[in-house]
Amino acid sequence: MVMSDSASTSRYLDIHCHGGGGHAFGATVESTLTALAAHRAHGTARVVASLVSEPLERTVAAMNVVRQAMALDPSILGVHLEGPFIAPARKGAHDLATLRLPTRRAVAELLEAGDGIIRQVTIAPELEHAMGAIEQFVEAGVVVAVGHTDCDAQTARAAFDRGATLITHGFNAMRGIVAREGGPVGAALADGRVAIELIADGVHVDPSLIAAVFRAAPGRVVLVTDAMAAAASAPGRYPLGSLQVDVTEDGRAYVAGTQTLAGSTLTIDRAVEVCVAAGVPRADAIAAATTTPACVLGLTRTTTNTSRR
Repeated sequence: MVMSDSASTSRYLDIHCHGGGGHAFGATVESTLTALAAHRAHGTARVVASLVSEPLERTVAAMNVVRQAMALDPSILGVHLEGPFIAPARKGAHDLATLRLPTRRAVAELLEAGDGIIRQVTIAPELEHAMGAIEQFVEAGVVVAVGHTDCDAQTARAAFDRGATLITHGFNAMRGIVAREGGPVGAALADGRVAIELIADGVHVDPSLIAAVFRAAPGRVVLVTDAMAAAASAPGRYPLGSLQVDVTEDGRAYVAGTQTLAGSTLTIDRAVEVCVAAGVPRADAIAAATTTPACVLGLTRTTTNTSRR
């Protein structure tokens, strides 16, 4: 049954979002709540606040800000650490100087500082110590996503066997699918335990490919915005961690002086419409922005095969 727009848009869940309305999550409590309000106006009822790679002390400070905002508005479900445990070759809009290896001590430092609010972390599984880090995060109740990675399909499968259950913004900042190597997305498509994030803005992933992934992985697509501060705001220059991002008149966000995409200016309601325009059934697009991300976070049960081999 297809839900009405009024019924569905009141409960969108965005598990990968950095900010909006001219503000970034984690900058200040006021900025965090303002960014949340900008996305709420577009149907996002709950959000996981994503933080890019920064020095440890700044990450800790940002998590403390998010914690304070959560106390004021529980629709912020926690934090997604998109780094610092990512591959330098696939860093995208992350400052190379802030990247770290996921040693047991480094993971423990973040878990201690997060004190229960870390919901999700993105890891490149080919990094030294990464497989142990995946298990360490999973044991702490954190959803582990494979992303910003140069790993092959075999390494991605090993990460899934260690407990990773998500792909961060599929097809972006990772190996693609080619004739004799499926890469992380190819490995995820074949594994019913794993969900795949897609940024459905028509820029990050071709709409026809979006529709193909929905067909290939039914019930396992998660629509995310990966939105930065310029979402639901105006073109111009914005900070993203320690980097500067230029947002064009047509809403594309690039690391200043480059052609590297730096998140998006997407809102979740538009992501659903992009999918529908690409041929995805509306009910499936809505599920990808509601029930499927809730299942990924363990908030609801899923009928998708998520059993461990």
